[in-house]
Amino acid sequence: MTSLKKSVVYAAGFTLLASMLGACGNNNNNGDTSASPSASGSAPASAGASASPSAGADEKPITLTFFDKNTGDAFNNAVAQEITKRTGVTVEIQQPTGNPAEKLNLMLASSDLPDIVLMDRGGDIVNKYIAAGALVPLDDLIEKYGPDVKSMYGDMLNKTRFKDGKNYYLSNWYGFEKDEPNGGFNIRMDLLKELAPDKAEGGKPFTADEFEALLRSFKAKYPNVNGKPSVPLTMDGSNMGATLGTFKGMFGLKSYYEQDGKLQFDVTDPKYREMLLYMNKLYRDGLIDVDWAINKKESWLQKLSSGAVLASTGAYWDLGDANTALKKDDGVEKEFYAYKVVANGVDPSKTTYSPKSSLGWDAIGITKANKDPERTMKFINFLASEEGQYLLMWGIEGKDWDMKDGKHVPRPETMQGFKDDWSGFVKQSGIRKWTWFIKNGKGTDGTPYDLAGRYDRNEIDKMAIKNLADSVYDNDAYENLGPQGGTPEALTMQKVQDLMTQSVTKVIIAKSEADANAAYDKMLSDMKSAGSDKVEKVINDNYQERLSLWK
Repeated sequence: MTSLKKSVVYAAGFTLLASMLGACGNNNNNGDTSASPSASGSAPASAGASASPSAGADEKPITLTFFDKNTGDAFNNAVAQEITKRTGVTVEIQQPTGNPAEKLNLMLASSDLPDIVLMDRGGDIVNKYIAAGALVPLDDLIEKYGPDVKSMYGDMLNKTRFKDGKNYYLSNWYGFEKDEPNGGFNIRMDLLKELAPDKAEGGKPFTADEFEALLRSFKAKYPNVNGKPSVPLTMDGSNMGATLGTFKGMFGLKSYYEQDGKLQFDVTDPKYREMLLYMNKLYRDGLIDVDWAINKKESWLQKLSSGAVLASTGAYWDLGDANTALKKDDGVEKEFYAYKVVANGVDPSKTTYSPKSSLGWDAIGITKANKDPERTMKFINFLASEEGQYLLMWGIEGKDWDMKDGKHVPRPETMQGFKDDWSGFVKQSGIRKWTWFIKNGKGTDGTPYDLAGRYDRNEIDKMAIKNLADSVYDNDAYENLGPQGGTPEALTMQKVQDLMTQSVTKVIIAKSEADANAAYDKMLSDMKSAGSDKVEKVINDNYQERLSLWK
């Protein structure tokens, strides 16, 4: 399973990227901004229904323009046609040519706006649109025309309010799934069965010492593999969020270091020093890839595919291409599976490998250019309903799935289509093509809304859930607390983040423990000199404002 979206979520675990939380969507993700399921009174989708009651079947056909930063494909496949059939709404997708962020800024500056716009929820662009009056408040529209929106979103409507107390957008991939981890230490199953057979089947976490011993035993037994030096542990240096987020999870660290209700940068936590010194020891002892810091994703995957690597960090799905290559040549036991490692003195149930937000990935709003916001809200209400969710994510009843014994059951050819050619099948069928207003979790019959990503789990998914489900924690309150873009504090924060990024790497590759400690101390000193206190004040002001708004 691929996933730009999921990998960015995982990167949210590292505070160096805290101001960039939120992320870009991807039609091939499994919705990792997860949520717990909640019941909705909506009826399940039915191919026999000519129109959704909430959509206004007796109203005249209407065309709505929709800018979706994730796709520019025409709204004309089977699912699209069924949506139009049930709502009377035809969607004209605006092609996001070039950089979607630049296009969004250009549309705002020129006031050349579509009827509906989808953008990153976590970035400054949403605030810009709201400040400019480009998005209309949705509260009254939801109250009058959005009963399913109210039912499905529930408390999310409270949590996604703007500081003036109004809702200007609805998110997608919203809701918290507590049992869906997104990362850990990924270890080759065949080598684990050989070197630590009691851990291979999962369910028993490694201690820090056990993990170090595993890396050493691999290096001793296999100094070379296929004529190349073996690598006990490698990392994707281009994805520091996933790399450091894995080790942070091991030590139970979160996005910020919180003391007495006050937030500080995570690197100020004493456990963060312990973490970096542990990494430094592994590096100095030759157990971490000497080139880890300059690894790009492609070279990292090539190393994993070579068969010379025992373990790596990051989201387990990010190793998909490498696992495909290893499985093709040598079978499923050659693949990497996600395991938990627990630092000394940390409760295994308090590990934090999987920071997640229930607030969603993208923001979808009605713009001031929309001439019929009432009809648009009816359309949105249908898509957000359980009926609409299953249509978007499962396809059409009687064609893509059937209702059996009160449950949604996918047809075998539908599941096979995703297995054979995920992207091609999405485009051809329309299933999961538009992930608008999608809720994580399960419908009222217990089947997941996300058919492709949640219904039929592979062995790697199952192992990750077995080993790391209790490491998931709700990151809602810590999201996007940094200064607003363009402010002096935002520039200061960028300086502080750059200092942290550079300094953390220096600590990890230091030649001695003394040098590592010295580099760490210098980082903290340099951060203060750069103005970290001023940035932390803004972060705490935003934090308190958010908690107050959520009451």
